[in-house]
Amino acid sequence: MSETKLLRITLVKSPIGYSVRHKETVRALGLHRLHQTVVQEDSPSLRGMLLKVNHLVRVEEQEAK
Repeated sequence: MSETKLLRITLVKSPIGYSVRHKETVRALGLHRLHQTVVQEDSPSLRGMLLKVNHLVRVEEQEAK
């Protein structure tokens, strides 16, 4: 059985001043305020979202429990 990888995503820069698409992507990731961290399962769609806002977030891999 393959284990799913988890990603810790932290909002490190405010999306104010960026396009509406970037703001909506940050919200869709589950981030609402600066320095908030969420844990998401790694997937191709999540990776695409992270590429779009990689200048606003910090991504770290987390071990699955």
